[in-house]
Amino acid sequence: MRMLINARNRTIAVEGSRIVREGGKFDIVLDCRDADVRPGLINAHDHLHRNHYGRLGAGPYPNAYRWADDIQLRYRRRIERGRRIPRRHALLAGAWKNLFAGVTTVVHHDSSEADFDRDFPIRVARVESADSLGLAELDPPASSPFSLHVAEGVDDVAAGEIDELDRRGLLNSKLLAVHAVAVHNGAAERFARSGAALIWCPTSNHFLFGRTTSRELLESGCDVLLGSDSRLTGAGDLLDELRAAHGLRILDEDMLANSVGGACARRLGIDEPSLEPGSKANLILLGAPLTQASREDVALVVVDGVPRVARPDVAAQLGPMAEGGKVKRIGTTVRWTNQQGENA
Repeated sequence: MRMLINARNRTIAVEGSRIVREGGKFDIVLDCRDADVRPGLINAHDHLHRNHYGRLGAGPYPNAYRWADDIQLRYRRRIERGRRIPRRHALLAGAWKNLFAGVTTVVHHDSSEADFDRDFPIRVARVESADSLGLAELDPPASSPFSLHVAEGVDDVAAGEIDELDRRGLLNSKLLAVHAVAVHNGAAERFARSGAALIWCPTSNHFLFGRTTSRELLESGCDVLLGSDSRLTGAGDLLDELRAAHGLRILDEDMLANSVGGACARRLGIDEPSLEPGSKANLILLGAPLTQASREDVALVVVDGVPRVARPDVAAQLGPMAEGGKVKRIGTTVRWTNQQGENA
C-alpha cells in the first residue's frame, strides 16, 4: 500500500512499512491541514496488562513496597476481578491507551508476551526488566539496557537502594532507573556520573508519594526518558505525563521531546524516530504542540505503515480500509481504530 499524508507542516509518503520519497501514484491520500506530522512517541515505561484496573491506593506512602502491601488488602476483590480479564484483552487495553495518545513504541515492564508477536497493534520494545531490589532476583544482561524500579519512595528504605545498586555494581550506563524519587543530595550526582538513565513518571509519583523525582536529579545531566506507568498509579497516558512534566518547568521543551523521542530511543537501543525516507513509518498527526497536547489532539497514528487510530474525518479518507475498522472510545475521545488480526 502507498499512502500520502498532507499535514500542516509537511507532506509524507509511505510505502509498505517505510517512509519514501514523494512521487508516483498512491492508494490513499490523506489531507489533514490542521495537524502537524511528527514521529510517533516512545513510552519508556508501562505495564500493559494492568491498565484496566484503574488507580489503586490511598497514599501518600513511604515507599512502593508499602503501597503494594496495602492494595493487596484494601482492593483484594477488585484485583481478583481484574485478574479474571483474559490476558490478551488486558494487554490490548494497554496498547490502545498508548495508541490513542500517539505512542507507537512502548516498553512493557514485565516479561515479554506471546501476543506481542501475534497481530499486536503497537510496537513493544524488548527491554530486559525486573521489579525492584526488594521484590526480584536480579540477573541483568551485561551489554544491553536493563530497566528496574529504583528508589521508589521518600523514606530511608527507598533512598538506600542507590547505595545497594552501587555495591552490587549495577549502578552503571546500562541501568534504566524507573522513578528514582528518593535520589537526591550526593546520590543525584553519583547517579549522573554512573551514566544511568532516569525514567520519569511524574503523575504516578505524585499519586503514590505526594512528590516526584528531585529537581537536583532531573537537572543533573543524566538522560531523562518519560513513562506513563500503568493506570494503577498513573493519571492516564503519555501525553498526560508530558503536560505534567512541562508544568513543573524543570526540563525545557526540547528535552521533553527527546524524552519521548531520540534520547529515549538511544537508551532503549532501538532506531531513532525519523520522518526521513527509508525510516520506519511510525508517525502521528498532532493538532497541538507536543507538551500541551491531549489525546483529543491526536488525529492519526501509523505504526509500521499501518493506520491504527484516526479521527473520524481522517478515517473517512482511508477508502476501503475504513470499512474494516471499528470505533473505540477512551473517556470522551472517540476514534476509528484498525483492529486487524486483533481477535478480541
